[in-house]
Parts: sequence; structure tokens; C-alpha cells
Amino acid sequence: MSSVPLKRFFKELPVWIVEDHHDVVCHIYRAIASRHLPLRNIKMVHLDSHPDLLIPVNMSADTVFDKDKLFSELSIENWIMPMVYAGHVSCVAWLHPYWAQQIREGEHRMTVGRDSSTTTIRVTSKDHYFLSDGLYVPERQLENSKPFRLNVVKVNPVKASHQSFTEENTERWFAKRARTLCSESGEASCSKPLPRITDTLQPAEGSNSNHTAREEEQSSNGTSPRENSDEDEEGSTGYVVKRIFSFLSETEPYVLDIDLDFFSCKNPFKELYTQEEYGILQELYSFRGPGPDADEEELDECVDRRIRQLEDLEAAFADLLEDDGEESVTRWASNPGMASLAQLVSSLKSRNPSPDYEMVHQAGLTCDSVELPHHISTDEEIDRLITAVQLFLKHLPKPTLVTMSRSSLDEYCPAEQVDSVQSRVLALLESMYGSLDIQKDYENTSTETQDCQPQAS
Repeated sequence: MSSVPLKRFFKELPVWIVEDHHDVVCHIYRAIASRHLPLRNIKMVHLDSHPDLLIPVNMSADTVFDKDKLFSELSIENWIMPMVYAGHVSCVAWLHPYWAQQIREGEHRMTVGRDSSTTTIRVTSKDHYFLSDGLYVPERQLENSKPFRLNVVKVNPVKASHQSFTEENTERWFAKRARTLCSESGEASCSKPLPRITDTLQPAEGSNSNHTAREEEQSSNGTSPRENSDEDEEGSTGYVVKRIFSFLSETEPYVLDIDLDFFSCKNPFKELYTQEEYGILQELYSFRGPGPDADEEELDECVDRRIRQLEDLEAAFADLLEDDGEESVTRWASNPGMASLAQLVSSLKSRNPSPDYEMVHQAGLTCDSVELPHHISTDEEIDRLITAVQLFLKHLPKPTLVTMSRSSLDEYCPAEQVDSVQSRVLALLESMYGSLDIQKDYENTSTETQDCQPQAS
């Protein structure tokens, strides 16, 4: 007799809606505790304009085993990886709109573990997203390591006039796939769920950014960036479904996670600072990555250099909170790479005699090799993205749990659009899955968060 516990189902699909994205973690943990989600190897389909795959830089790895302490340490940009290190999450598909380009498109396999020298959580990925935060270490330096599989998958908005064609094309892909499997495995296999697709779909080097400028231009002209019709074309419905089924089977429980800034997204720091100030921040915090064929020594030097750069900048702005007089500013500006600090402070003080230097540093942390995404969508663009989501979700199994983040108080999702986007997404989910158990956790948020400032994402 099998000792594996029976899979449990919620009577109605729970949809937990939070304001700050990291607040979904407690709801995922509750679903684990109630055995609706497995303790290990949870799969997640994560729709967001931001990867949220950073790590609390100085947090002890063992914090993940004290959930109350863990919840207090998490932030919007770093809530997924601690669950990976804890062994709960093993695969994430980051589904991103075309304007979000923080991580290279394709499949990334890496190891997440405890750095033996610092006891913090670190990763083996050499992608600039991790290198620029000083999170890379070689695998031999990790303890209690866990394998992690990340699929970065672009989702293009569907042009309304081509929706039926897209739907037909995706159906054709599934029919063709099923016929191929039947002919290869015999008639009996046709009654079984669609198995995983094991192909790794890697685009040509640099393909994640080749179309960005053109797509932005087309979008501003009201035309669709690369029609969502070809099953093999990056961003199309068939492409998205194929990539998700490369790691998710028809019978596996999974979390569908949606940040509403997937549909319309702001970089709130651009409204806090002038163009000149933002340009200086980009210069101060710019990341110089390793060469394309870097060996371990060069990678270690790159990470050490980046960590020193960020620590120096953090120390500088912490000192300026106490004393931003001319002598203090001049002393810090004399450090290598900080010459433009004096110009930045002068500009900030011309608008506010007491600048919030902690917030300035948070803004700077978002300025490395790739700028934070900023694309405020029109209502028509939002509808086309919602249609694209509907088209690929109809081919996926029903999720075990839906988590949703509004991201509106820190303005990553425009406050004037968030309620409308939320209503439309909930209507989509109800049309797909029937009656929902909607829990608006954000309505219980303390009033003190109403004055919330943007955090680095």
C-alpha cells in the first residue's frame, strides 16, 4: 500500500490578494501545512514585471527554518529564493511582458545553498541579475544545496483581431503533439495525461533585448508587438504553453502567482528624482560584469568588486543622513567612482533641504546593468495581455492556489489602474475555474502602510 498522502483539493479555488508581494509567502506556507501543496518541489507560474528572485543579502540561511523571523526579513524583491533554499519550491516559470528584460530568456539551472564562508543564501547562476547583487558563489562553496530550475518566458499581448486565429493555432499544436505521442507510444498512451516536454528552448544570444525598442515603438503607435500567433515564436501562446509544460505535468499541484504590475508597470523612482539625478545614480551604481568566458577567478573578482562598491555607497548615504555638509560630501566624493556624488547631493538639496538618503540608496540599487521596467499600459493593451493570459491558462491544469499582489502603494502598478486590472483578472479566473474563494488580505493591512515608499524591486 502506498504511503504517499492523498492529494487534497480546495472546494473553491482560493485567491489570496495582498498588497506587498512577499506577503503571499504565509499563504503558500498555510497551503503546505494543510497538505494542499506538497512540502517539497512546489512548482510556481509567476506573472510579474519583476523576477523577485533576489535574496536578503545579509540574512542567515537558517532563518528560513523560523517562519516568523523569515516573514519579517522578506521584501518584495526577495521572497522566492528563501522558499527554494528551504526545499519547498524547486521550479519557477517567470512569465514576463516584453518590456521586462532583467534575466535572459530561456531555461536557467542553478544551485541555491548556504555560503560556507558567510552562512547566507547564495546561488551559482552567472546571470548579471544575480552577479550585480553580489549573490554568486561557486558550487563548491555551498552547503545544504538545492537544485533550482528557472524558466524565463516572454508573454506578448494578443492583437484582438487575431485572437481566434491564435486560439486555433494553439489547439493545432496540442492536437499535433498528442498524435505524435500516440504514434510513438502506442494507443494505450493516448488516455494518459500529456507528459512533460523535455526540450530546452534557448533563443539566440541577446534575443531577449533585440526587439525591445521596436516593440515599445509599435506599442506606442497602437500596434501589437509581434502578433501572438506562431506557436514557435517567442512570446506566442503556443511558445508559453510549451515552455511551462517543459517542467509542469498535468497532475502536479502548482501555485499561480500574479503581480498586477505584469499588465501595467511603473518605475516609481523616476518620479522621485529628476532625469539628471537618476542619470547620476545610474553612473554611481553601474555594474561592470565579467567577460563572456570568465573563469572562476574573474567571477570571484567581479562579485568582490561589486560587493565593495555597494557597501561603500551604502556607507556613504548612511553617513550623509547624519551629516551632508560640504566637508562630508567632499570626503566621500573623493573615493574612486564617487566623483558625481557632490553633484547629486547639490541637486537633491536644491529641491529638499533634508533629502531621504536611505531612499536615494534604494533607488540606486535598482540601477545596474538593466533599468527597472517602466511601461504604463493603455486599457486596450491591458485587455490584450489579459487575453494572452487566458489563452495559455486554458491549456494548463487548474492551479492549487492563486496568489495575487497589487503592488500599488509603492506604485509599481499604477494606483489609478490597479482596481480595474484586479477586477478584470478576477473575472478571467472565474470564467476559467468557476466560483473562487477570494481573500482580500490587503484590506486588513495596517493604515500605517498608506505612507509606504517604493522599495527596490
